[in-house]
Amino acid sequence: MTHTFVETNGVRLHVVQAGPETGPLVVLLHGFPEFWYGWKAQIDTLAEAGFWVWAPDQRGYNLSDKPRNVADYALDTLVSDVIGLIDAADRQKAVVVGHDWGAAVAWWTAVSYPERVDRLVALNVPHPVVMQRFARRDPGQLRRSWYIGFFQVPWLPEKLLSWQKGRLLARVLRSSSEPGTFSDADLEHYQTAWNQPGAVRSMINWYRAAIRDPTSRRSSIRVTVPTLLIWGVMDQFLKRDMAQASIDLCDDGRVVFLPTTHWVQHEQPERVGELIKEEGGEEKGTSSC
Repeated sequence: MTHTFVETNGVRLHVVQAGPETGPLVVLLHGFPEFWYGWKAQIDTLAEAGFWVWAPDQRGYNLSDKPRNVADYALDTLVSDVIGLIDAADRQKAVVVGHDWGAAVAWWTAVSYPERVDRLVALNVPHPVVMQRFARRDPGQLRRSWYIGFFQVPWLPEKLLSWQKGRLLARVLRSSSEPGTFSDADLEHYQTAWNQPGAVRSMINWYRAAIRDPTSRRSSIRVTVPTLLIWGVMDQFLKRDMAQASIDLCDDGRVVFLPTTHWVQHEQPERVGELIKEEGGEEKGTSSC
């Protein structure tokens, strides 16, 4: 793995790269409260299969820039970061893969710039429009999404999540995953990332921007690029019903359900790596079914 920094869309992003530069580009987008390290089990697998892997710390996380304004974390802005990364790689297209918030960014990148996305792989987050519908109308999802409302409160969420250098966040990861998913060594890496100056504030600002700065209107919300949705069926935060509703908005989509929690790429790392390889097209980027 090579660690580098890339200027894109007015910010400087820390990016971990691996694999041959001549291979098809794969961009791996982490979610909350992770950073590039969340893909550690898939980076080498994809690089060895011939892909050129870029795994950024998205804006606000770990070693990347952390703008102060909530508006700096609007979904349209986050999508522009991804397009800037593809441009920096001197590529027209990339296979875009995302988990959690990274999946929301990946979905909206495919909606907004289908000509720049070769294939889309989303993990355990639905199409953003489906998420909005369920979060507003479905009582079960409303209960599961309670923390989004809490994150709108000024300063208090930052205080709680910063408590004892991220001890509460570490508890959330462990309590919402299968036993042994996150080791003590893993959590040390996460706590180092969370304690970067301004990181917790910026991570929460993603949720604030989702409410305060809605996406600009699109002519169509359909996803026209080939799409794979990987969904851990024991997710405590998101209802399984949203998976098929998301695929219904895809011209060429399929969903694979796995017996995991929300942290699917951690609990079934080999299976997830293989699914991404298959969807992206192994070795030379040829598509496979």
